[in-house]
Amino acid sequence: MSTRPDLAALRREYGEHGLVEADLPADPWTLWQLWFDEVVAAGVHEPNAMVVATVDADGSPSARMVLLKGVATDGPDAGFAFFTNTASRKGAALAAEPRCALLFPWHPLERQVRVEGTASPLSEAEVAAYFASRPRGAQLGAWASPQSQVVAGRAELDDRYAEAEERFGDVDVPVPPMWGGYRVRPASFEFWQGRAGRMHDRIRYARTTAGWEPTRLAP
Repeated sequence: MSTRPDLAALRREYGEHGLVEADLPADPWTLWQLWFDEVVAAGVHEPNAMVVATVDADGSPSARMVLLKGVATDGPDAGFAFFTNTASRKGAALAAEPRCALLFPWHPLERQVRVEGTASPLSEAEVAAYFASRPRGAQLGAWASPQSQVVAGRAELDDRYAEAEERFGDVDVPVPPMWGGYRVRPASFEFWQGRAGRMHDRIRYARTTAGWEPTRLAP
């Protein structure tokens, strides 16, 4: 007898919170920061995990989970920052088409936030500052892994890591030439809050010449 769950029957009833127009701030960054603070306070695992969705040069979509490593909520640099190998699939995709989407999957609080915007490379100074803060093992891994490329097997990766360890010995590990970061500047936010009967709250903020305009979307 199969013990696999019936996917069609897997569901939970939402409704612990609500999102109504009277409570909306004028700026989506205020609401994002409030929700993020609540996710952190709730002890959610990896609260800064987010999905980055891109489109390759041939139009093929792809998505992957990364960690948010910086956020600025105002000024010309307002956006979400993350770091990666710029020669990876996501790096190649962003070079060809910088428009992308982010998703913060905060399911324990019955929430998610969708962001659509444009990615631009971070400065060398920003990349160097963050790279210096990484654990040494992660620094060596950035040199050892040809991210997104085909490798012969686990042994090849282990060998490449050992070579990086030997190469740098006890000296500080420099930033690899193919390693960098991106800042995604939002053009829109969508805040999703679970509600009973699948009548979820969906509030979208779109950037306009006058600022941010919130609208409600049907669930």
